[in-house]
Amino acid sequence: MAIKVFISKDKKQFKANMHCHSTISDGRLTPEELKEAYKAQGYSVLAITDHCYPYPHNDMTDDEFLMLTGYEAYIRPNKKAKSDRYLPEVHLNLFARDKDNDKYICYNPIYCKYYKGDPEKLNRVGSEEPREYTMDYLNMFIKTATENGYVVSYNHPVWSMESDENIFKLEGWQSLELDNTDANHINTLEHNEVLYDKLLRRGIRVGCHGGDDNHNKYPFGHPLCDSFGAHTMIVADKLEYDSVFSAFERGDCYSSTGPRILSLSIEDGKTVRVETTDAERIIMFYGTKKANIEIDENYGTVNSAEFELHHKANYFRITVIDKQGRKACSRGYFRDEF
Repeated sequence: MAIKVFISKDKKQFKANMHCHSTISDGRLTPEELKEAYKAQGYSVLAITDHCYPYPHNDMTDDEFLMLTGYEAYIRPNKKAKSDRYLPEVHLNLFARDKDNDKYICYNPIYCKYYKGDPEKLNRVGSEEPREYTMDYLNMFIKTATENGYVVSYNHPVWSMESDENIFKLEGWQSLELDNTDANHINTLEHNEVLYDKLLRRGIRVGCHGGDDNHNKYPFGHPLCDSFGAHTMIVADKLEYDSVFSAFERGDCYSSTGPRILSLSIEDGKTVRVETTDAERIIMFYGTKKANIEIDENYGTVNSAEFELHHKANYFRITVIDKQGRKACSRGYFRDEF
C-alpha cells in the first residue's frame, strides 16, 4: 500500500493575501495599515504587490506576520499603456524567491507612473524596448522574470479579457489567480475553475491561489470592500520566508474564500481521501464531463470524502463548497506525482 500525502494535518496552514495594493501605487492604505488590518483578521502572510514597483517590506515582518516581496506587472495593447475596457490586457504578479529582490523586469517608463524616484536608481534588468502585446513578448517577459528570481502568476483572467487560446500559449508561469476579490466585485465572474480545468486537461501544470487585489476604496464592512475575501492557504513547516515561499512555489497551497482542506491524500494511485471543515459538498474533478460529489443526503454538512480515481484520469483536484457558497480549491495533482 502506497500513500501519497498532499496536505497533512501535521503541517501548519498560513492564511495569505497574495495580491494587495498600498499608497505606494493606487491603494488607499499604507503598508503599515494593511499589515495591521490583515493581522487583525487572522492572516499570517501578506504580499504587497504594487503596480510596477518592486519594493521589499522586510522591516514589517515579525514573529507572527510575514511580508512577501513582489510586484504586479502589466502589458497593454495601447502604445501609451492606457487601459481600454473593451480590449484585453495581461497582469502578472512577480513573487520574489529572495526577500530582498527589487529587480525591475523590462523597464519601460510609461509603465512606471507610480515611481517618483530617479529611474536610474531602479534595479533594471532585461529588455528596455517598448512593451508589445504579443505572446512572444509576454513569454520573453516571463522568462526574464523567472531567470531573475521571480515566480510568476497570471492575475484575474476574466477581468483581463484575454482569450483562453492565448493563455494556453504562455510559458513559464506557475500559478493561476483562481479567485480575486476586487475583480469579482467588478464583474461577479472572477472564479476561474473552468479556465483552470482547461489548463489541466491540456497538461499545463500550474498551481492556483487566491488574492484580494485590494485597493480599499471602500471602508471595511462596506459591501464593496475588497479586503478579507479570496485568500491562499499555504501549507508550510514554519512562518519563515524561505519555508512559506518554497511551499507556495511547490504548490503546497490552495485557494479559498472560506472553507479549509484539512488533509488530502491518495492511496495506491486510485483512492483519494479528503477531510475538510463543514461543507455542503466535496467534489473531485478529474478531466471528465462528470465530477464525483460527496453530499449529506439529509441536507446537513459533510467533513470528509473518499473517491475512486478512474485509471484513465491524468490528474485530479478537489473543490469544497460550504453552505454560504464559499469555495476552497486545490491545485491539480498529476498522476506522475502519485
